[in-house]
Amino acid sequence: MNDDLPRTAHLRHPRRLIIRGLRPILGVYSRQRYGVTVHGAEHVPLDGPLILAANHPGWLDGPLLGLHSPRPVHTLTKAEMFVGGMGRFLHGTGQIPLDRFAPDPTAMKTSLRVLRDGGAIGIFPEGARGPGELEVFQRGAAYLALTTGAPVATAIFFGTREPGADSHSRPSRQSPVDIVFGQPWHRPATAWPRRKAAVAEATESLRVHMLGALDEAKVITGRTLPGPLPVGDSERAVAARQAAI
Repeated sequence: MNDDLPRTAHLRHPRRLIIRGLRPILGVYSRQRYGVTVHGAEHVPLDGPLILAANHPGWLDGPLLGLHSPRPVHTLTKAEMFVGGMGRFLHGTGQIPLDRFAPDPTAMKTSLRVLRDGGAIGIFPEGARGPGELEVFQRGAAYLALTTGAPVATAIFFGTREPGADSHSRPSRQSPVDIVFGQPWHRPATAWPRRKAAVAEATESLRVHMLGALDEAKVITGRTLPGPLPVGDSERAVAARQAAI
């Protein structure tokens, strides 16, 4: 499978070196610190390749996805974070650096390596923190699904950013956080070459599926999302730059 196009056999699998023992402990801590409630974990396949696609209203979404996903996940994480001690930690926990401002074939191929080896990838299709309403939707998740045939399960976050707060904020202590996992979206693997039109069509289909999951999650939790980021927030600039690419 790793010899299929695009070939990934030469890439190192981003093994988790330090998270296996810490994950349960940090999961308990986060539940106590933020009052995390997980819904719909039974919808997430526990075996085989899997893509977890999540909305992205706040800074905590990535860490909480890693801690509370029903199975370990290698999340595509902005490359700017892979510096110093944080960079070593992210590499040590198996996260995948992603250039958000240009095509990043290494990130995509590393993700394919994980999926072809039967692992799980986490991805935020919005590409940046924001309202979390899935108005912006990048093509990476659909591309990975078309390439591998892996199902795409949804994860919807509420409470990871408070209304009016900036993109780097964290909710106050014991402010409730809800994570709602939804039914997977499926597409059969498509042989090389995968045309732009096919990826675009699959992307819109996945977006519609996730919007349905978002509506259902609002009903399940009785919650709403935090609304737009403040004017001048750096992540708003990121979203605008990505929309122009």
